[in-house]
Amino acid sequence: MSFLKLTEVSKTFGSTRALEPLSLEVAEGEFVVLVGPSGCGKSTLLRIIAGLEKATTGKIFLDQRCINELEPGQRDIAMVFQNYALYPHMKVKDNLSFALKLRHYSRQEISHRTQEASELLGIAEMMNRYPRELSGGERQRVAVGRAIVRHPKIFLFDEPLSNLDAKLRVQMRSEISRLHKKLEVTMIYVTHDQTEAMTMGDRIVVLKADKQKQQGGTIQQIGTPMELYHTPENKFVAEFIGSPAMNIIDKVKLNDQGKVETDAIPNLIYNTVNSKGTSTVDIGFRPEKVDLIRSAGSSKGVEMDIELVERMGSETILHLSTGPVNITAVVYETLDFKVGEKIRIGVDAKNLFLFDPASGKVLY
Repeated sequence: MSFLKLTEVSKTFGSTRALEPLSLEVAEGEFVVLVGPSGCGKSTLLRIIAGLEKATTGKIFLDQRCINELEPGQRDIAMVFQNYALYPHMKVKDNLSFALKLRHYSRQEISHRTQEASELLGIAEMMNRYPRELSGGERQRVAVGRAIVRHPKIFLFDEPLSNLDAKLRVQMRSEISRLHKKLEVTMIYVTHDQTEAMTMGDRIVVLKADKQKQQGGTIQQIGTPMELYHTPENKFVAEFIGSPAMNIIDKVKLNDQGKVETDAIPNLIYNTVNSKGTSTVDIGFRPEKVDLIRSAGSSKGVEMDIELVERMGSETILHLSTGPVNITAVVYETLDFKVGEKIRIGVDAKNLFLFDPASGKVLY
């Protein structure tokens, strides 16, 4: 049974459509990530759940109760923002306890909850400091602590790590995931970073808006991180999920023997796909599925120029080109690749995704 249920929820601001009607169910204790590019409506959806925005259409149910008409403070939902939203004139302990004091909790209960949250987040030694005396990561912990002390039914996170440097983001990702396992509470997390989505979510909701068609955010796919990676439902999800991004070559021929004919780079694709009938398709393949062809005189593969080498330690990312085609490859060998050199690469047809050029939907 769903704990949070959204039914045909949409949002418009004047003539601007921020969200098309969408439905979503979240189980109790689940960690769901809303991910998509800027402007796709993910933060708007979070604010609608919190009660900070009114849905234009649709209903929102929390624990089987419709909450559309409830004020934010009545929804038993806690939200953590990107900018921390701490009171600068209050010490950490007062920031943690302020919401509880407004709700007239007893001193004993306030002390218990703030102490519990401070120990859980490792900020017990900072209780007498002001926000200005804390680092970005410490401020974010306090912001999370303010949500924890309320013991809400759901935590909402609106891009909480965007203001942190790369090292702190990795650290806070693991801390929030650990917190979720410890508290066993429902969490909905918004981010534009697919790495955050892949590493944190039990399930991921991919959103996309089409500004040219004046279309608001729509759900492209819902699934586990590995489902989105291995079985994307369309070209947008395939390109958005995974780093480096999937290579896409548009409008290639697929003959009736299942051979992919890439005129711009002939022989790139070897073997055949299980598809019958001549057609035009878009093809996609992950950078890590690009093979180095070493056999001298091999007809397999195509020779390409190395334009850029990114050495990552355990792997090397190569940016390759030939004519109008650019390809990214991930190589796990410790070879000394150099810009300007040529290498031969190929892609096994079994590792291809075939997309309909018009709709973008996966064909194979």
